[in-house]
Amino acid sequence: MGLTGAAVAGCAVGAGILLVIVGLIPTVEQPRTRTAEQGRVTRWWKNQTPRWRWWAVAAMVLGIVVAVVSGWLAALVVIPAVLLVLPWLLSAPPNREVDLLAALDRWVRLVGTSITSGRSIRDAFFATRRQAPPLLEGAVTRLCTRLDQRWTIKDALLAMADELESADADAVIAAMVVASARGGGGVKATLDALSNTIQDRLRALREISAERAKPRAVARQVTVITLGVLGAALLFNSPYFAPYTTPIGQLLALGITTAYLSCLIILRRMTVPKMAPRFLRSAP
Repeated sequence: MGLTGAAVAGCAVGAGILLVIVGLIPTVEQPRTRTAEQGRVTRWWKNQTPRWRWWAVAAMVLGIVVAVVSGWLAALVVIPAVLLVLPWLLSAPPNREVDLLAALDRWVRLVGTSITSGRSIRDAFFATRRQAPPLLEGAVTRLCTRLDQRWTIKDALLAMADELESADADAVIAAMVVASARGGGGVKATLDALSNTIQDRLRALREISAERAKPRAVARQVTVITLGVLGAALLFNSPYFAPYTTPIGQLLALGITTAYLSCLIILRRMTVPKMAPRFLRSAP
């Protein structure tokens, strides 16, 4: 009866960990149905790399095997949580602002170079469509499509800003709207000044990212050392873990694992910069 209670409690704690992680992922509020939720989970699973899916299956199987062989039911939750959640929490989060700004910098330089050869800014957009960075390839293609459909340059650029959904991208697009309105030699001068501004902004963002990475590096080192010590103790001093084989001990192990992962979740949220509010909007 005690083992059954520990198993139920372990499943509850594991579900709590998953709910905390899912709750920290920002989502768009909209009516949800059971079918929609199932479709969302299916899409999320398919979006993962094959390597990660195999690793997830292996972690779950390993947890089941350890629980069956050793009788330590907490392994059903602890082992998958450590093998799946811990690497994600300790990895560097994607920095979309830096990547997007770097792509915009390259595209602005391409447009400026194209204008030097005598093209208008509209023709420069078409000339650089196939040279746009991968992150902007779709947005630039749709920009040219709108221009082909007789959109004004301003409206097409504002629609592009809505697609990119970034305050830094808004600043770049706004400057390009001003440049397109000037015409003549003013376009090149504006784009050159814009490129220099982007470089300064990129330099500042990369310095901030480097500073934010320091706490994560310390947490990674502490975690590796802790796991190494626990692994060595398990091999050379296994009686030390005997109290954790009891029902109460298993609950305590689950609680410690949950607390540690929760601290890492908080740390990760602190190292992920908040998105600055946008200021550029196209007309409805």
